[in-house]
Amino acid sequence: MVTPRYIDFDADSWAQLRASTPLTLNEDDVEKLRGISVHLDIEMVQDAFLPLSRLLNLHVQGSQLLASVTDTFLGTPPRKIPFIIGMAGSVAVGKSTISRVLEALLSRWPQHPKVDLVTTDGFLHPNAYLEERGILDRKGFPESYDRRALLEFVSKAKAGDEHLDVPVYSHIQYDVVQGEHRVVSSPDILIVEGLNVLQAGEHGAFVSDYFDFSIFVDADVDDIRRWYVERFLELKSTAFAQPDAYFRRYADLSEEEAIDVATKIWEGINHVNLVENILPTRDRATVILEKAPDHTIEKVRLRR
Repeated sequence: MVTPRYIDFDADSWAQLRASTPLTLNEDDVEKLRGISVHLDIEMVQDAFLPLSRLLNLHVQGSQLLASVTDTFLGTPPRKIPFIIGMAGSVAVGKSTISRVLEALLSRWPQHPKVDLVTTDGFLHPNAYLEERGILDRKGFPESYDRRALLEFVSKAKAGDEHLDVPVYSHIQYDVVQGEHRVVSSPDILIVEGLNVLQAGEHGAFVSDYFDFSIFVDADVDDIRRWYVERFLELKSTAFAQPDAYFRRYADLSEEEAIDVATKIWEGINHVNLVENILPTRDRATVILEKAPDHTIEKVRLRR
């Protein structure tokens, strides 16, 4: 297997690539975008994510130009085809927060005001299906997703379908909401975020085949474990405490008991998925964002 070539940037050299790009988010915007137990401030947005949004904007413009050239050559009416970005990484690494930040930044570029974010959670098989097959404890592993439905979604998006149904997932119920969908309508940019979206194989088409650009959020495994436990503790007193929460049984645990439970879940499920399925896809990404222990981006690797 040939190892892809990357250009490495430290935080300071990457921040310089912002050039003269104006920051279009303020402190209130950043506060709303921050995830659970994920550090995010205006400086991080400016130094790490604004240069990335500039790079993405250039890619989008190039992609749109190429599409118009092809339409001209074929003599066909121009079609609006979304630029699709794949966002991958471990549970608790902060990829959802980064996806929301990029959605906000990219939607403020004048060339592509309509940006949609879709997570792959809605494409998980229902709990009843997973229980029937004895794989509920492997939720988040590749086999727990309806990969055919997810592939159909991204292929239709790339074909220019104007209205796409996305299944709704409830983190409170820890399950797909039966019969409920939201509609994605003709975005200029579509961000698809999930644990295993960069997976590929030897046969057939894969979701990643339809990506124009991909990002992998990386960090030291011990840091990710710590972030997972910290998030579990915060959820214990918030989402888990809701009367109809699937994990309501964890809300009354002591902090010591909660740390023990979270650590066992991490070691038995999430760490296994990370090592076996997620990390092996890292070198398929266009950009790898490497995080420091405090969630700041300390290194950026750009694939050439």
